[in-house]
Parts: sequence; structure tokens; C-alpha cells
Amino acid sequence: MVKISPSILSADFTKLGQEIDTIKTADYLHFDVMDGVFVKNISIGLPVLQSVRKYTDMFLDVHLMITEPVKYIEEFAAAGADLIVVHAEADKPENIRKAIDLIKKCGKKAGIALKPATGAEILKDYIADLDLVLVMTVEPGFGGQKFMNDMMDKVSQVRKMITDGGYDCEVEVDGGINRETARISIDAGANVLVAGSSVINAKDRAGEIEALRCGM
Repeated sequence: MVKISPSILSADFTKLGQEIDTIKTADYLHFDVMDGVFVKNISIGLPVLQSVRKYTDMFLDVHLMITEPVKYIEEFAAAGADLIVVHAEADKPENIRKAIDLIKKCGKKAGIALKPATGAEILKDYIADLDLVLVMTVEPGFGGQKFMNDMMDKVSQVRKMITDGGYDCEVEVDGGINRETARISIDAGANVLVAGSSVINAKDRAGEIEALRCGM
């Protein structure tokens, strides 16, 4: 089953509750956290996550684009994240391992995100313990970038690793997702699609979510 995870980063934060109501037919709600260090942008953090958690029971897909994420796992778990995704490049491998273990200890689902330049082989030491692998189809940090079609080989590699290993793990793509690129991503093996402007800018957001889910 294909799942859609609209990014609230594209929403109007002066009426965030209303914005969430318009996308409640989605499977996940994508929550981007940027620290201005790991990526050259700063976004929302713990207080907003706490408020969103109080407002909705949607599954919160929290993508940490921050350095040394292990330091903050417990706080994001307590704030209401259902899935916490850390970047493989954000710390030393042993600390990424500690982050994954801590996410699990907190009772949350764990994911790893890969920048475009990072190969799928880095997953071999983690994948057995992951619930999701996020393949970035743009450079992390800013919305509105063009979809990187050449990342589809990596998506297929990750899907093959999961299938061959018999792991229960989803494959998510994030960046430049619209109706055309949704189909390409699904065909490559992705089953979770992060969609920002394509959903938020749609006149019929529920209809757009369904269209993306069906790969139309």
C-alpha cells in the first residue's frame, strides 16, 4: 500500500490546525526539523511538534535534519513523534546506531535518511532494525527543488535490500513529489511519498492525496 505524508513545512502556520484538517485523509504527517547546521536552513522544533500532537492523532513522521541527533531523541519522542528519522550523515556511525537504539527504547519507529550523495550500502549495518528508509530526491534543507530522477536507482537498491533480507521496512522518498514523480517513485519501489507543495497548493487537497496514493 502506498502512503502519503504531506509536509507541514509548506502549510500556512497562521492557521496550522485548519491546514492539518485539510490533509487528514493522508496516512502520515511529515514534520521537518532543521537546525541551520546540518542543513542551511532553520525550521520548526519541539514546541510546534507538541502543539501538533495535541491537535491531531495523525501518525507523525518526524524527519530530523540536525547534527548529533542522538542528543534529542528522547525529547522528540516525548513531544509526540511516532516515527523518528535521523540522517546517516549527521554523526559518527556508532552514534547513529545509538540513536536508532534509543528511538526503539522510547517505543517509537526508527528510520534513516540518505542524502543524494550517500549510497545505499551505508544501510547494511542498520537496516535490520529500521522501520523506514528515507531516500532524499532533493538536497535536504529547502522546499521547491527539482526531483532527482537519478535517485530511483538507489530506491530500487534499498527495496531489494529489504526484500532480500525479509525486513519489515518502508521506503520513503522526499523532494519534488507530484503526480508524475509519484508514479516514478512507486515503480522504483517506494511506498511512502512525502508531498509538500503539490498537496498544499492543490485546490482539492484530499483529491490530490488520493491521486498521489494511486500513482495517477
